[in-house]
Amino acid sequence: MNELTRNARIEQRFDELTQCGPQSDMGRLLRRFWHPVAVAATLKPGGTRPIAALGEELTLYRGEGGKVHCIGGRCAHRCTVLHTGEVTGDELRCVYHGWKFNSEGQCTEAPVEAPGFEKNVKIAAYPAREYAGLVFIFMGDNPDRDAIFDLQRKPEYEDPNNLIIAREQNWPCNFFQQIENSLDAAHVGFVHRTGKIGPFGAAVSDALPKLAYSETSAGIRQVATRGPSNIRVSDWTFPNYNHIVTPGRTKESPWVHRGVWNVPATDRLTMKMGVYAIPSQGPEIDAQTRAHFDKYAGYNPADHHDALFYGRQWPEDPSLQLTPAQDYVAIRGQGETVDRRNEYLGASDAGIVLLRRLFWREMQAMREGRQTKRWRKIDEHIDMPIQTEAPVAG
Repeated sequence: MNELTRNARIEQRFDELTQCGPQSDMGRLLRRFWHPVAVAATLKPGGTRPIAALGEELTLYRGEGGKVHCIGGRCAHRCTVLHTGEVTGDELRCVYHGWKFNSEGQCTEAPVEAPGFEKNVKIAAYPAREYAGLVFIFMGDNPDRDAIFDLQRKPEYEDPNNLIIAREQNWPCNFFQQIENSLDAAHVGFVHRTGKIGPFGAAVSDALPKLAYSETSAGIRQVATRGPSNIRVSDWTFPNYNHIVTPGRTKESPWVHRGVWNVPATDRLTMKMGVYAIPSQGPEIDAQTRAHFDKYAGYNPADHHDALFYGRQWPEDPSLQLTPAQDYVAIRGQGETVDRRNEYLGASDAGIVLLRRLFWREMQAMREGRQTKRWRKIDEHIDMPIQTEAPVAG
Protein backbone atom coordinates (compact mmCIF):
# COMPACT_ATOMS: atom_id res chain seq x y z
CA MET A 1 0.00 0.00 0.00
CA ASN A 2 1.57 3.33 -1.07
CA GLU A 3 1.54 6.42 1.12
CA LEU A 4 -1.29 8.10 -0.83
CA THR A 5 -3.52 5.03 -0.54
CA ARG A 6 -2.68 4.64 3.14
CA ASN A 7 -3.57 8.28 3.90
CA ALA A 8 -6.86 7.96 2.01
CA ARG A 9 -7.73 4.86 4.03
CA ILE A 10 -6.92 6.63 7.31
CA GLU A 11 -9.09 9.56 6.29
CA GLN A 12 -11.92 7.19 5.35
CA ARG A 13 -11.74 5.41 8.72
CA PHE A 14 -11.87 8.70 10.59
CA ASP A 15 -14.81 9.85 8.46
CA GLU A 16 -16.67 6.65 9.38
CA LEU A 17 -16.67 7.76 13.01
CA THR A 18 -18.43 11.05 12.33
CA GLN A 19 -21.39 10.14 10.08
CA CYS A 20 -24.88 9.44 11.42
CA GLY A 21 -27.15 9.25 8.35
CA PRO A 22 -29.10 6.06 7.55
CA GLN A 23 -26.79 5.12 4.66
CA SER A 24 -23.57 5.40 6.67
CA ASP A 25 -22.03 2.53 8.61
CA MET A 26 -22.05 4.52 11.83
CA GLY A 27 -25.65 5.53 11.26
CA ARG A 28 -26.65 1.90 10.73
CA LEU A 29 -24.81 0.90 13.89
CA LEU A 30 -26.35 3.67 16.00
CA ARG A 31 -29.82 2.64 14.84
CA ARG A 32 -29.39 -0.60 16.77
CA PHE A 33 -29.70 1.31 20.06
CA TRP A 34 -32.15 3.54 21.90
CA HIS A 35 -31.38 7.26 22.05
CA PRO A 36 -32.82 10.06 24.20
CA VAL A 37 -34.08 12.91 22.06
CA ALA A 38 -36.06 15.22 24.37
CA VAL A 39 -36.87 16.11 27.95
CA ALA A 40 -40.26 14.51 28.55
CA ALA A 41 -41.63 17.55 30.38
CA THR A 42 -41.33 19.65 27.20
CA LEU A 43 -44.24 17.69 25.71
CA LYS A 44 -47.65 18.31 27.29
CA PRO A 45 -50.73 16.25 26.28
CA GLY A 46 -51.62 17.35 22.77
CA GLY A 47 -48.21 18.97 22.35
CA THR A 48 -45.75 18.56 19.47
CA ARG A 49 -42.14 19.43 18.73
CA PRO A 50 -39.79 18.93 15.80
CA ILE A 51 -36.48 17.15 16.34
CA ALA A 52 -33.62 15.83 14.27
CA ALA A 53 -32.04 12.50 15.19
CA LEU A 54 -29.40 10.47 13.35
CA GLY A 55 -29.76 12.75 10.36
CA GLU A 56 -33.54 12.44 10.04
CA GLU A 57 -36.27 15.06 10.53
CA LEU A 58 -38.86 13.76 13.01
CA THR A 59 -41.92 14.86 14.93
CA LEU A 60 -42.50 14.10 18.59
CA TYR A 61 -46.02 14.44 19.91
CA ARG A 62 -47.89 13.45 23.02
CA GLY A 63 -51.34 12.02 22.48
CA GLU A 64 -54.29 13.39 24.39
CA GLY A 65 -54.07 10.33 26.64
CA GLY A 66 -50.47 11.14 27.56
CA LYS A 67 -48.46 8.65 25.47
CA VAL A 68 -45.48 9.98 23.50
CA HIS A 69 -45.12 9.11 19.81
CA CYS A 70 -42.47 9.69 17.15
CA ILE A 71 -43.22 9.91 13.43
CA GLY A 72 -41.62 11.49 10.37
CA GLY A 73 -40.98 15.18 10.30
CA ARG A 74 -42.98 16.04 7.19
CA CYS A 75 -46.34 15.22 5.69
CA ALA A 76 -46.24 12.76 2.80
CA HIS A 77 -48.56 14.99 0.75
CA ARG A 78 -46.79 18.30 0.13
CA CYS A 79 -43.92 17.90 2.61
CA THR A 80 -44.78 20.61 5.11
CA VAL A 81 -43.63 20.08 8.69
CA LEU A 82 -45.99 18.05 10.85
CA HIS A 83 -45.23 19.60 14.23
CA THR A 84 -47.47 22.55 13.27
CA GLY A 85 -50.42 20.19 13.02
CA GLU A 86 -53.12 19.25 15.52
CA VAL A 87 -53.13 16.24 17.83
CA THR A 88 -56.45 14.40 17.97
CA GLY A 89 -56.47 11.36 20.24
CA ASP A 90 -53.22 9.56 19.39
CA GLU A 91 -53.07 10.87 15.84
CA LEU A 92 -51.62 13.99 14.25
CA ARG A 93 -53.40 15.99 11.54
CA CYS A 94 -51.32 18.05 9.10
CA VAL A 95 -52.05 21.77 9.12
CA TYR A 96 -51.81 22.11 5.31
CA HIS A 97 -54.49 19.82 3.86
CA GLY A 98 -55.71 17.84 6.86
CA TRP A 99 -54.03 14.53 6.16
CA LYS A 100 -53.92 12.58 9.40
CA PHE A 101 -51.31 10.07 10.60
CA ASN A 102 -51.34 7.58 13.46
CA SER A 103 -48.45 6.64 15.74
CA GLU A 104 -47.33 3.96 13.26
CA GLY A 105 -46.92 6.59 10.53
CA GLN A 106 -49.96 5.28 8.65
CA CYS A 107 -52.16 7.87 7.01
CA THR A 108 -55.69 7.36 8.32
CA GLU A 109 -57.45 10.22 6.59
CA ALA A 110 -56.81 12.20 3.39
CA PRO A 111 -59.64 14.70 2.89
CA VAL A 112 -60.75 15.35 -0.69
CA GLU A 113 -59.13 12.11 -1.92
CA ALA A 114 -61.14 9.01 -2.81
CA PRO A 115 -62.02 6.59 -0.01
CA GLY A 116 -59.17 4.13 0.59
CA PHE A 117 -56.52 6.44 -0.89
CA GLU A 118 -54.98 6.93 2.57
CA LYS A 119 -54.24 3.21 2.98
CA ASN A 120 -51.31 3.46 0.57
CA VAL A 121 -49.69 6.42 2.34
CA LYS A 122 -47.20 5.93 5.16
CA ILE A 123 -44.34 7.89 6.70
CA ALA A 124 -41.57 6.90 9.10
CA ALA A 125 -42.48 6.03 12.69
CA TYR A 126 -40.33 4.86 15.56
CA PRO A 127 -41.08 3.36 18.99
CA ALA A 128 -40.84 5.91 21.81
CA ARG A 129 -40.75 5.47 25.57
CA GLU A 130 -40.07 7.60 28.62
CA TYR A 131 -37.45 6.94 31.25
CA ALA A 132 -35.75 9.11 33.86
CA GLY A 133 -37.44 12.24 32.56
CA LEU A 134 -36.30 11.70 28.96
CA VAL A 135 -37.99 10.51 25.78
CA PHE A 136 -36.09 7.70 24.05
CA ILE A 137 -36.66 6.46 20.50
CA PHE A 138 -35.48 3.35 18.65
CA MET A 139 -34.80 3.87 14.95
CA GLY A 140 -33.78 0.32 14.00
CA ASP A 141 -35.70 -2.90 13.46
CA ASN A 142 -34.18 -5.17 16.12
CA PRO A 143 -36.82 -7.37 17.83
CA ASP A 144 -34.50 -7.48 20.86
CA ARG A 145 -35.01 -3.77 21.45
CA ASP A 146 -36.50 -4.20 24.95
CA ALA A 147 -33.33 -5.92 26.16
CA ILE A 148 -31.24 -3.25 24.47
CA PHE A 149 -33.16 -0.55 26.34
CA ASP A 150 -31.86 -1.99 29.62
CA LEU A 151 -28.48 -0.46 28.74
CA GLN A 152 -29.95 2.92 29.73
CA ARG A 153 -31.20 1.80 33.12
CA LYS A 154 -29.44 2.59 36.40
CA PRO A 155 -30.73 1.89 39.92
CA GLU A 156 -30.05 5.51 40.87
CA TYR A 157 -32.62 6.71 38.31
CA GLU A 158 -35.24 4.36 39.77
CA ASP A 159 -34.62 5.08 43.46
CA PRO A 160 -37.70 6.83 44.92
CA ASN A 161 -35.41 8.63 47.37
CA ASN A 162 -33.69 10.50 44.55
CA LEU A 163 -34.80 13.63 42.73
CA ILE A 164 -34.64 12.93 38.98
CA ILE A 165 -34.05 15.98 36.81
CA ALA A 166 -33.51 15.86 33.04
CA ARG A 167 -31.78 18.40 30.83
CA GLU A 168 -31.01 18.96 27.15
CA GLN A 169 -28.62 21.13 25.15
CA ASN A 170 -27.66 21.36 21.47
CA TRP A 171 -24.04 21.87 20.51
CA PRO A 172 -23.00 22.80 16.95
CA CYS A 173 -20.28 20.19 16.48
CA ASN A 174 -19.94 16.52 15.68
CA PHE A 175 -21.15 13.95 18.19
CA PHE A 176 -18.10 11.70 18.11
CA GLN A 177 -15.61 14.22 19.48
CA GLN A 178 -18.05 14.68 22.36
CA ILE A 179 -18.21 10.93 22.92
CA GLU A 180 -14.40 10.88 22.92
CA ASN A 181 -14.38 13.55 25.61
CA SER A 182 -16.21 11.11 27.90
CA LEU A 183 -13.25 8.71 27.60
CA ASP A 184 -10.64 11.41 28.21
CA ALA A 185 -10.13 11.50 31.97
CA ALA A 186 -6.94 13.55 31.62
CA HIS A 187 -8.84 16.63 30.46
CA VAL A 188 -10.72 17.05 33.74
CA GLY A 189 -7.83 18.49 35.76
CA PHE A 190 -7.21 21.12 33.08
CA VAL A 191 -10.52 21.98 31.39
CA HIS A 192 -12.54 22.10 34.60
CA ARG A 193 -10.01 24.28 36.36
CA THR A 194 -10.05 26.88 33.57
CA GLY A 195 -11.37 30.41 34.13
CA LYS A 196 -13.15 29.52 37.34
CA ILE A 197 -12.93 26.46 39.54
CA GLY A 198 -16.33 25.02 40.32
CA PRO A 199 -17.19 22.08 42.61
CA PHE A 200 -16.27 19.56 39.91
CA GLY A 201 -12.82 20.99 39.22
CA ALA A 202 -12.12 21.46 42.92
CA ALA A 203 -13.05 17.87 43.75
CA VAL A 204 -10.90 16.30 41.06
CA SER A 205 -7.85 18.54 41.59
CA ASP A 206 -5.00 19.15 39.19
CA ALA A 207 -3.12 15.99 40.16
CA LEU A 208 -2.17 13.97 37.08
CA PRO A 209 -4.18 10.74 36.99
CA LYS A 210 -3.09 7.16 36.59
CA LEU A 211 -5.50 5.84 33.95
CA ALA A 212 -6.96 2.39 33.36
CA TYR A 213 -9.48 1.28 30.72
CA SER A 214 -11.21 -2.04 30.15
CA GLU A 215 -14.03 -3.29 27.94
CA THR A 216 -17.15 -4.46 29.78
CA SER A 217 -20.37 -6.20 28.73
CA ALA A 218 -21.92 -2.75 28.34
CA GLY A 219 -19.07 -0.55 27.18
CA ILE A 220 -15.89 0.76 28.81
CA ARG A 221 -14.86 1.13 32.44
CA GLN A 222 -12.64 4.18 32.98
CA VAL A 223 -10.68 4.61 36.21
CA ALA A 224 -8.64 7.74 36.95
CA THR A 225 -6.62 7.51 40.17
CA ARG A 226 -5.23 10.74 41.56
CA GLY A 227 -4.63 9.53 45.09
CA PRO A 228 -5.99 7.11 47.72
CA SER A 229 -9.03 9.33 48.36
CA ASN A 230 -9.41 10.56 44.80
CA ILE A 231 -10.41 7.72 42.49
CA ARG A 232 -12.86 8.58 39.76
CA VAL A 233 -14.75 5.85 37.92
CA SER A 234 -16.78 6.37 34.76
CA ASP A 235 -19.16 3.68 33.55
CA TRP A 236 -19.40 4.36 29.81
CA THR A 237 -22.07 2.46 27.88
CA PHE A 238 -21.95 1.78 24.15
CA PRO A 239 -22.57 3.71 21.97
CA ASN A 240 -22.84 7.21 23.52
CA TYR A 241 -23.81 7.17 27.21
CA ASN A 242 -21.61 8.03 30.19
CA HIS A 243 -22.51 7.46 33.85
CA ILE A 244 -20.48 9.49 36.33
CA VAL A 245 -20.70 10.92 39.84
CA THR A 246 -20.04 14.61 40.47
CA PRO A 247 -20.30 17.04 43.41
CA GLY A 248 -23.64 18.64 44.24
CA ARG A 249 -24.46 22.33 44.00
CA THR A 250 -22.91 23.20 47.40
CA LYS A 251 -20.13 21.75 49.55
CA GLU A 252 -22.79 20.34 51.86
CA SER A 253 -24.82 18.75 49.06
CA PRO A 254 -24.57 15.00 48.39
CA TRP A 255 -22.79 13.84 45.27
CA VAL A 256 -24.93 13.30 42.21
CA HIS A 257 -25.19 10.37 39.80
CA ARG A 258 -25.35 11.73 36.28
CA GLY A 259 -26.11 10.24 32.90
CA VAL A 260 -24.81 12.03 29.81
CA TRP A 261 -25.78 11.02 26.26
CA ASN A 262 -24.25 12.55 23.12
CA VAL A 263 -26.83 11.93 20.40
CA PRO A 264 -26.22 13.08 16.82
CA ALA A 265 -29.01 15.22 15.45
CA THR A 266 -26.98 15.69 12.27
CA ASP A 267 -23.30 15.26 11.47
CA ARG A 268 -22.72 18.79 12.80
CA LEU A 269 -25.24 19.12 15.59
CA THR A 270 -25.31 17.10 18.82
CA MET A 271 -28.09 16.71 21.35
CA LYS A 272 -26.51 16.56 24.79
CA MET A 273 -29.08 14.84 26.98
CA GLY A 274 -28.59 14.58 30.72
CA VAL A 275 -30.12 13.08 33.85
CA TYR A 276 -29.30 14.05 37.43
CA ALA A 277 -30.16 11.62 40.26
CA ILE A 278 -29.91 13.72 43.44
CA PRO A 279 -30.43 12.18 46.90
CA SER A 280 -33.41 13.79 48.62
CA GLN A 281 -32.59 16.00 51.61
CA GLY A 282 -36.11 16.79 52.71
CA PRO A 283 -38.85 19.02 51.30
CA GLU A 284 -37.20 22.37 51.99
CA ILE A 285 -33.77 21.59 50.51
CA ASP A 286 -35.33 19.61 47.65
CA ALA A 287 -37.39 22.68 46.77
CA GLN A 288 -34.21 24.76 46.75
CA THR A 289 -32.53 22.22 44.49
CA ARG A 290 -35.41 22.29 42.01
CA ALA A 291 -35.42 26.09 42.07
CA HIS A 292 -31.69 26.04 41.34
CA PHE A 293 -32.25 23.83 38.29
CA ASP A 294 -35.18 25.96 37.14
CA LYS A 295 -32.93 29.01 37.22
CA TYR A 296 -29.71 27.63 35.71
CA ALA A 297 -30.31 24.36 33.85
CA GLY A 298 -31.62 26.08 30.71
CA TYR A 299 -28.11 27.39 30.01
CA ASN A 300 -26.60 26.28 26.70
CA PRO A 301 -22.97 27.33 26.14
CA ALA A 302 -23.53 27.38 22.39
CA ASP A 303 -25.73 30.45 22.93
CA HIS A 304 -22.71 32.23 24.46
CA HIS A 305 -20.08 31.14 21.93
CA ASP A 306 -18.43 34.52 21.34
CA ALA A 307 -18.48 35.48 25.02
CA LEU A 308 -16.72 32.23 25.93
CA PHE A 309 -14.21 32.10 23.08
CA TYR A 310 -13.31 35.76 22.69
CA GLY A 311 -14.40 37.46 25.89
CA ARG A 312 -13.44 34.69 28.33
CA GLN A 313 -16.69 35.48 30.09
CA TRP A 314 -17.55 32.50 32.27
CA PRO A 315 -21.13 31.96 33.43
CA GLU A 316 -22.48 32.67 36.89
CA ASP A 317 -23.39 29.24 38.20
CA PRO A 318 -20.34 27.08 39.07
CA SER A 319 -21.86 23.70 38.19
CA LEU A 320 -24.90 23.66 35.89
CA GLN A 321 -23.41 26.43 33.77
CA LEU A 322 -19.64 26.44 34.31
CA THR A 323 -18.93 22.74 33.72
CA PRO A 324 -20.63 22.55 30.29
CA ALA A 325 -19.15 25.92 29.33
CA GLN A 326 -15.63 24.63 30.01
CA ASP A 327 -16.27 21.45 28.04
CA TYR A 328 -17.79 23.46 25.20
CA VAL A 329 -14.71 25.66 24.84
CA ALA A 330 -12.46 22.61 24.65
CA ILE A 331 -14.62 20.44 22.39
CA ARG A 332 -16.02 23.12 20.07
CA GLY A 333 -12.51 24.50 19.89
CA GLN A 334 -11.59 21.37 17.90
CA GLY A 335 -13.85 22.63 15.13
CA GLU A 336 -17.27 21.53 13.97
CA THR A 337 -15.63 18.20 13.15
CA VAL A 338 -12.10 17.64 14.39
CA ASP A 339 -9.49 16.73 11.76
CA ARG A 340 -8.06 13.61 13.38
CA ARG A 341 -5.34 13.32 10.72
CA ASN A 342 -3.52 16.16 12.48
CA GLU A 343 -3.67 14.81 16.04
CA TYR A 344 -0.70 13.46 17.99
CA LEU A 345 -1.88 10.93 20.53
CA GLY A 346 -0.08 9.89 23.71
CA ALA A 347 -0.42 7.42 26.57
CA SER A 348 -3.17 9.55 28.16
CA ASP A 349 -5.36 8.85 25.12
CA ALA A 350 -5.69 5.11 25.81
CA GLY A 351 -9.42 5.48 26.37
CA ILE A 352 -9.93 7.23 23.05
CA VAL A 353 -7.88 4.59 21.22
CA LEU A 354 -9.97 1.80 22.79
CA LEU A 355 -13.19 3.65 21.99
CA ARG A 356 -12.34 3.98 18.31
CA ARG A 357 -11.29 0.35 18.07
CA LEU A 358 -14.64 -0.76 19.46
CA PHE A 359 -16.57 1.27 16.89
CA TRP A 360 -14.36 0.17 14.00
CA ARG A 361 -14.68 -3.45 15.15
CA GLU A 362 -18.48 -3.26 15.32
CA MET A 363 -18.83 -1.51 11.96
CA GLN A 364 -16.51 -4.03 10.31
CA ALA A 365 -18.53 -6.95 11.67
CA MET A 366 -21.74 -5.32 10.45
CA ARG A 367 -20.30 -4.77 6.94
CA GLU A 368 -19.20 -8.39 6.75
CA GLY A 369 -22.57 -9.70 7.89
CA ARG A 370 -21.13 -11.04 11.15
CA GLN A 371 -22.73 -10.77 14.57
CA THR A 372 -21.82 -7.58 16.38
CA LYS A 373 -21.31 -7.70 20.12
CA ARG A 374 -24.49 -8.26 22.14
CA TRP A 375 -24.03 -5.33 24.49
CA ARG A 376 -25.76 -5.98 27.79
CA LYS A 377 -26.34 -4.07 31.02
CA ILE A 378 -23.82 -4.78 33.78
CA ASP A 379 -25.65 -6.69 36.48
CA GLU A 380 -23.12 -6.44 39.29
CA HIS A 381 -22.82 -3.39 41.54
CA ILE A 382 -20.54 -0.72 40.10
CA ASP A 383 -18.46 1.00 42.74
CA MET A 384 -18.20 4.67 41.80
CA PRO A 385 -16.25 6.23 44.66
CA ILE A 386 -17.14 9.63 46.08
CA GLN A 387 -14.37 11.74 47.58
CA THR A 388 -14.83 12.16 51.33
CA GLU A 389 -12.05 14.66 51.80
CA ALA A 390 -10.48 17.44 49.82
CA PRO A 391 -8.02 16.08 47.21
CA VAL A 392 -4.39 17.08 47.35
CA ALA A 393 -2.52 17.88 44.19
CA GLY A 394 0.73 16.13 43.41
